[in-house]
Amino acid sequence: MFTAGVIVFPGSNCDRDAANAWQELGCGSAKLLWHRDTDLQGVDMVIVPGGFSYGDALRAGAIARFAPIMDEVAKFAQDGGLVMGICNGFQIVCEAGLLPGALARNEGLKFACKHVDLRVETVNSPFTRACERGATLSIPIAHGEGRYVCDEATHARLIADDQILFRYASGNPNGSQDNIAGIVGGPNRNVMGMMPHPERATRVGLGSADGACLFRGIVATLTEARV
Repeated sequence: MFTAGVIVFPGSNCDRDAANAWQELGCGSAKLLWHRDTDLQGVDMVIVPGGFSYGDALRAGAIARFAPIMDEVAKFAQDGGLVMGICNGFQIVCEAGLLPGALARNEGLKFACKHVDLRVETVNSPFTRACERGATLSIPIAHGEGRYVCDEATHARLIADDQILFRYASGNPNGSQDNIAGIVGGPNRNVMGMMPHPERATRVGLGSADGACLFRGIVATLTEARV
């Protein structure tokens, strides 16, 4: 199968969750890549996981975007490699300029930790292709800086280019602009970011298996590319 590279920063706490989800779903093997590494070791895709990289000093993701490994992730993305940013990973890829917009403090300034409903807005991406457009997914969130914001021109482009992957469907837990919970970008729609944690929703015993469709979509995309 395929090898996922999972970036590990000081303060990451979802790296093992992401690696385990990839492996338990039968997608292949996972390599943990340290933030000081300068080699992606030939992985097939990259996951920038959740957590509190560098203690969220300055703001979430602001320091992590300067880690040596992120130069390699940026090159990988520019060459069309699949990059999946989850929660803190979404914050990092936005800070690194791999996706537009930014993640700001939640409205009310409270940490949000619960299952939320997401509506799948597009299946036109390597990540959501195995999901059903309009379907509702139950995925947990755990963040204090998850409010997606962007300027009006960027927002208009996101809509026009079908880049909004998910919207919050049963209440907005953080005040995110236009209820946006996840977007896609990059040169070939190959970089995604989402605040909810699909790696924590891959088995019914975890409360939901709805996140598995994203990993199935990635495997389908990688399989086509290999043929």
